[in-house]
Amino acid sequence: MKKGDFLWGSLLLLWIVILIIPTSREAFIAFTSTYPYLGGFIKFGILATMGDLLGVRILKDKWIVPKGLILKAIVWGVIGMVITLMFTVFTTGVAAAQSQGILPFKDSKLARAFFGSAIMNVTFGPMIYIYEKFGDMLVNTRYENNGSKLTVKNFVDGIDWYKIVSFSWLKIQTLVWIPCHTIVFLLPEEYRVLAAAFLSILLGVIIAISRKRNMNVQTEVEN
Repeated sequence: MKKGDFLWGSLLLLWIVILIIPTSREAFIAFTSTYPYLGGFIKFGILATMGDLLGVRILKDKWIVPKGLILKAIVWGVIGMVITLMFTVFTTGVAAAQSQGILPFKDSKLARAFFGSAIMNVTFGPMIYIYEKFGDMLVNTRYENNGSKLTVKNFVDGIDWYKIVSFSWLKIQTLVWIPCHTIVFLLPEEYRVLAAAFLSILLGVIIAISRKRNMNVQTEVEN
């Protein structure tokens, strides 16, 4: 086991310990309930960044701290703040639609969770992918291109749209996030954003495995 494996695992274990011990769990929930946006920022800023680092570990077989790590963590933190709002918007919105007969099964918590997850992931979800890509490109440009500025055209041209649509939207968004977020919506409200933040670690793993598989296939073709 490498030193980075130990450090990463220890940080994950710390999160688990905080949630297991009643005193720390209650204090954490009280803090995030009082300051929901700050709580969302912290959860995603830390956990999603951990997912990014783990993804690089899987892809490169070693731990690499990328340039602009703090700025990328801030991008994830802002995503966490927006997701904090969106969970409430989609939960209450679906409940209102069910009560008015616009959506069926108004007495079913499972249906409410599924509708909330599905609608969120086919409307709001794709835009979050693009925001994260733009934020990542902006940070990379600052550190790798001598601080040169990105135009809107450069942003758009710099994204692999085929991969975004075919993989991120059509596969991950529908086959992974809709069922995963259905479970998240079934959780008590105070745990939803945290659970979504933990899922961001899964995202880092999925992306890394996909990239590594593509790299291996390309190597075999070249050989």
